[in-house]
Amino acid sequence: MNMNRKIKEMLICVLLAVCVLLAVIRNAKADFVFGTPENLGPTVNSAYMESEFNMSFDGLELYFGSDRPGGRGNSDIWVTKRATIDDDWSEPVNLDSTVNGSRDDWAPSISSDKLTLYFSSDRPGSLGYCDLWVTTRASVFDPWGEAVNLGPTLNNSSSWQARPSISADGLSLFFTSNQEKIGTPYSDLVYIYVTTRPTAEDPWGEPVRLGPVVNPGLEYDNDWPSISEDGLSLFFSRWSSDGAALWIATRTSVSDSWSRSVSLGLFGACPCFSPDGSIMYFISHNYGGYGSVDLLQVSIEPIVDLNSDGIVDAADVCIIVDNWGTDEPLCDIGPTPFGDGIVDVQDLIVIAGHLFEEFPPAEPAE
Repeated sequence: MNMNRKIKEMLICVLLAVCVLLAVIRNAKADFVFGTPENLGPTVNSAYMESEFNMSFDGLELYFGSDRPGGRGNSDIWVTKRATIDDDWSEPVNLDSTVNGSRDDWAPSISSDKLTLYFSSDRPGSLGYCDLWVTTRASVFDPWGEAVNLGPTLNNSSSWQARPSISADGLSLFFTSNQEKIGTPYSDLVYIYVTTRPTAEDPWGEPVRLGPVVNPGLEYDNDWPSISEDGLSLFFSRWSSDGAALWIATRTSVSDSWSRSVSLGLFGACPCFSPDGSIMYFISHNYGGYGSVDLLQVSIEPIVDLNSDGIVDAADVCIIVDNWGTDEPLCDIGPTPFGDGIVDVQDLIVIAGHLFEEFPPAEPAE
């Protein structure tokens, strides 16, 4: 007896999803919408400007630039910490004089082991208008060492280099620069570059400007890069007449080119994420606060009901299967929270982790 083709497809999809559900970890999350941005509060933010920042990959240390009182220069780098991701942030502490000088020190990026800190500065000894610098320490309990200029391979004497973002493996360093001249100094576009090295002991290679997916040409300034922990997502800001909007570029592996970029629909810069991917932190002046620019957070809420019928079931799994191998944004929901540019088993894993959940969630029984 022949069974209806659609029923067959649904049964196959359900069996496949169940197999995946049994074979993978069960805490996989889903695609997202943003909640309402929330200010990090007066312990972290002040009446002054809290500028570019970076969070450690464990979510327990947050480094940021600020021109608040108590610093050594026009802008200094500060750090606030917490014991666990559920605790409040501590009172920010100014990094010592080996890091902060008498000029502007800002845009920090902390390495995954928290022993190397990259940042921007226009201090004496810079080769250009602003340079990339680095400081290291022997352990998280030791003080930071004397800051070192990253040298002429990265820093250009006729331009500025700023806003570094170090990859989790320490082998790729993303940054922004106006080093490619297209006219007067005031009309130079800002592009995002990357420099790489084979090992952490090797020198940095010649910087390469990222391609048109990230830097589309003469139309936009692209700034504030932030590389994800897995290296598959690059967050950045793209300037328009409305201000700096947050964008994301994705790729399927760290050896591939960036395949697509989309707007995240928020205005700001410097996005970082909680270890579980459920919260995005960023800076902005668009959502109220205590100073001209503040540090904020916004929840990332899951979307896995692909056909919007109120439940995650075989029909949603079939949508994944029907778009297998494409870059369909609706189905590219894994790895979370932003996908990887291709519909594959990662997306099926996410769906499997939410099978038979209702959206919006059912009200609890009385």
